[in-house]
Amino acid sequence: MTAGALPSTAARGAVRFKDVRPGRIVAWTLLAMGGIAMVMPLVVMISTSLKYPHEVYDLNLIPVEPTLENYLHIFQNTKFLRWFVNSLIISILTTASVVFFDGLVGYVLCKFSFRGRQVVFVAILSTLMIPTEMLVIPWYLMARDFGWLNSVWGIMFPGIMTGFGTFLMRQFFEGVPDDYIHAARIDGLNEFQIWWRIAMPLVTPALSALAIFTFLGNWTAFLWPLIATSNRDLYTLPVGLASFSGEFATEWEMVMAGASLATLPTLVFFLIFQRYIIRGVMLTGVKG
Repeated sequence: MTAGALPSTAARGAVRFKDVRPGRIVAWTLLAMGGIAMVMPLVVMISTSLKYPHEVYDLNLIPVEPTLENYLHIFQNTKFLRWFVNSLIISILTTASVVFFDGLVGYVLCKFSFRGRQVVFVAILSTLMIPTEMLVIPWYLMARDFGWLNSVWGIMFPGIMTGFGTFLMRQFFEGVPDDYIHAARIDGLNEFQIWWRIAMPLVTPALSALAIFTFLGNWTAFLWPLIATSNRDLYTLPVGLASFSGEFATEWEMVMAGASLATLPTLVFFLIFQRYIIRGVMLTGVKG
């Protein structure tokens, strides 16, 4: 019995060895190298956050004397929690605004027929070709004239609607059957109720993807919040962390400790909603 089983085992091993093709080995090697390259900045960030100042420029990934003093210093001697809350409030409110208004505008541009509809849509799309750096000066002049500088609204207003979100939602609303909308009108629903109760639930993947991208974009935004406010109490997290960089030196251990804490919400957010991100991106590629 045992002697008879040896050839079959060897045969199975030979089959498995034949399945290992050079192309597959190269592909997995490249994927592994890419994964390591993507993870290494995160490893270096966490490692640096656990070092004393004199160890920061050492090449050791594992700190010689690990310490949590950098984290304690951030909580005790800076306004990190205030900056964290500011970023959270701005990101949540802006995300809710984008989902609501972009969904509404995308629905109107898709399901309503009116003169100039295509012109409006093209005008919205054209805003995607304007670099953010070119819009900063008009935003600043507008915020100054209306007294919005050094306020939460002043930080939020450029992002309460987006051209990309409008485009995305319009493309997804094209997949909503018109028969559903006509039936809802016959049942006596007004247009807002049809949009909210019938159309929006049918484009949940797009809404989820848009919400995630908007939240992460606002959470990491730096340029406009830096320009829009000079009050340290209104700093967002990226701007507050940048304040650890002085004219002559940068407290890298503090920057990395703050960045490590700032990364946690985005990691949790991604782990919870990653299937919506992947599904939304996949569906975006086949719509239109």
